[in-house]
Amino acid sequence: MFLMKPITVFTESYSEQIDRLKHQIANADSIVVGAGAGLSTSAGFIYKGERFSSHFADFEQKYGFHDMYSGGFYPYKTPEEYWAYWSRYIYFNRYVDPPKSTYSDLLRLVKDKDYFIITTNVDHCFQKVGIDKKSLFYTQGDYGLFQCSEPCCNETFDNETAVRQMLKEQKDMRIPTELLPVCPHCGKPLTMNLRSDDKFVEDEGWHQAAERYENFLRIRSNQRTLFLELGVGYNTPVIIKYPFWQMTAKNPKAVYACINNGEAVCPKEITAQSICINSDINRVIGDLW
Repeated sequence: MFLMKPITVFTESYSEQIDRLKHQIANADSIVVGAGAGLSTSAGFIYKGERFSSHFADFEQKYGFHDMYSGGFYPYKTPEEYWAYWSRYIYFNRYVDPPKSTYSDLLRLVKDKDYFIITTNVDHCFQKVGIDKKSLFYTQGDYGLFQCSEPCCNETFDNETAVRQMLKEQKDMRIPTELLPVCPHCGKPLTMNLRSDDKFVEDEGWHQAAERYENFLRIRSNQRTLFLELGVGYNTPVIIKYPFWQMTAKNPKAVYACINNGEAVCPKEITAQSICINSDINRVIGDLW
């Protein structure tokens, strides 16, 4: 609908934008939060630089990659090496809290409103600050879940115990062979429950969350809804960004707010209904109090 149309960049001052967004949060009947990778980046989950070097210096020296994402795609020669890396990666990006209070501050903003959150993030940060699972749809998986690599079943498996054991027992960037995760049903290797190909498992919980999200939107389609987009880029815009634009255009009472450092834009068709703030998300959320 909007893909071939010019994008509008806003010229209001930062303080004016903050005041407008405060007003919309206070007066919205419902809030739909759409969160992308930029939110976790703003919260301090940086995948390169000092945070990478402090946890993966040995891998960097041996394999020659310089950020966590590259390490995730490296062609390790053995599964023992692969899981040594991935267990460490999962631990620091799933079982360790982000350095900043961005997520808990966001919860404070919406907790007394009628809200729902859809996210492409897989780091579990919303759940860790106490977001009600019934108000959350994480579409792309979770670092805390394994699935069968085939897959032979439509199940996912919590991995915290296995990951912590791999982390504890790895030596020289290898885990013991007996710790390699295997499917309890077919014995094939387990893999991460992350959407990277057509083998991604959408388990029962995934489908229940998708249905709750669809029902939330349907019931509130004519309300004063604030679509609050945080750190969503263009890797998967069809999940959050484009639907938010389209739902705003269809509902004259809706407002679209985009916070994204350097990438906060909207189509010209919904300019009058939009607030686009090109600034650090953590800063903006703090200033909304």
